[in-house]
Amino acid sequence: MELKKPSAYSDLIKYITPSERLKILSLDPYVAEGRIAMPYRYFPGPVATRFFLALREEARILGIRCPQCRMVYVPPEPICGRCFSKLEEWVEVGKEGVLQSYTVTHYSLPVHPAKAPIIYGLIRLDRADTALLHLLDGVGGNDLKMGMRVEAVFREKRSGNILDIEFFRPVQKARSN
Repeated sequence: MELKKPSAYSDLIKYITPSERLKILSLDPYVAEGRIAMPYRYFPGPVATRFFLALREEARILGIRCPQCRMVYVPPEPICGRCFSKLEEWVEVGKEGVLQSYTVTHYSLPVHPAKAPIIYGLIRLDRADTALLHLLDGVGGNDLKMGMRVEAVFREKRSGNILDIEFFRPVQKARSN
């Protein structure tokens, strides 16, 4: 069986009709101006499903521990990123943790979970070895400090996704309210 040789892009360019929806910027086949709608559905799989169910049903945050190197991942992963072991040992981690880093977003997009300004934080929860990216509230940009203690605030009505944790807030402010 003889394979047909692929056509060169320069041989195909004559078949492309310019339009307002797609303006060819160059003869490079990978550069084009336009907009593509790509609807999709997210299927979390068994590991993330268990994590989300614990958030929704019990307001608990679960991690998953590696049997080999003992790393605890939050959010949980099916395979250890350090030693590639299969992860199956579920552990409850704390609802409090340490703010490792943060950023402030000063614009709003329809996909954002809140209106600007939005403060995102990387939080390493107690008994976890990895950090969880989530929203911060109850603290202004000038009061943020890496290393500060924060705690999860759960929504009253939960639906089984990461936003069942409404936000994290400083522990000190939470105890004084």
